[in-house]
Amino acid sequence: MELIIVRHGDPDYELDSLTPTGVEEAKLLAKKLQKMDIATFYCSPLGRAQKTASYTLEAMNREAETLLWLEEFRGRIQKPKEGKDLCWDRLPSEWTENPQYYEKDWYKTDLMQTANTEEEYKIVCTGIDALLEKHGYKHEGNHYKVLNSNHDKVVLFCHFGVESVILSHIFGISPMVLWHNTVALPSSVTTLVTEEREKGIAVFRMTAFGDTGHLYAGGREPSFAARFCECFEDDTRH
Repeated sequence: MELIIVRHGDPDYELDSLTPTGVEEAKLLAKKLQKMDIATFYCSPLGRAQKTASYTLEAMNREAETLLWLEEFRGRIQKPKEGKDLCWDRLPSEWTENPQYYEKDWYKTDLMQTANTEEEYKIVCTGIDALLEKHGYKHEGNHYKVLNSNHDKVVLFCHFGVESVILSHIFGISPMVLWHNTVALPSSVTTLVTEEREKGIAVFRMTAFGDTGHLYAGGREPSFAARFCECFEDDTRH
């Protein structure tokens, strides 16, 4: 099985849609995906993901199933003065010195327990487990029991925050490292494939993370959503 996770194109967050740049990214993405023999499409309910998916679906005369848990990750923290904030956009000083953030029970830290982070994390984990079992792979400990070995390609159109949660659950690691030490740029493609060297047992291996080759093939540089300043002293973004 091949699991393909696509981040939406350059977002217009205010309108929950795509910028003109995002539209061009989605069209170039469609040129890439329509060449593949894709079994099933799934999509976040949010507008920016739906819009991104629409160009591929139209080109292939296909439909996607909308899954509520694929929307941008809803985990929050509660700060005394600032109020609720995203759990997954933290400054380095807020998490790097606490070893628990690098563990599977990262959501048990005092900060993460101030709001709904653990609950929302488990919702996404349950969602991806159900989806993979539907396609023949049942989560069992640290690997997957093969119920129906196959070569299906399954595409998820979603968001960087929830993508990191999905990957963290499949790999059995904390999403904090993925949220803060990696970035899947707009319209980028992450690909996982099953490795089945033992009968009835599978693990997922990542063959590509945040691939933007379709943009370069179309003569475009990736856009900047989710990228920050490279150096503290200036505002140059990497």
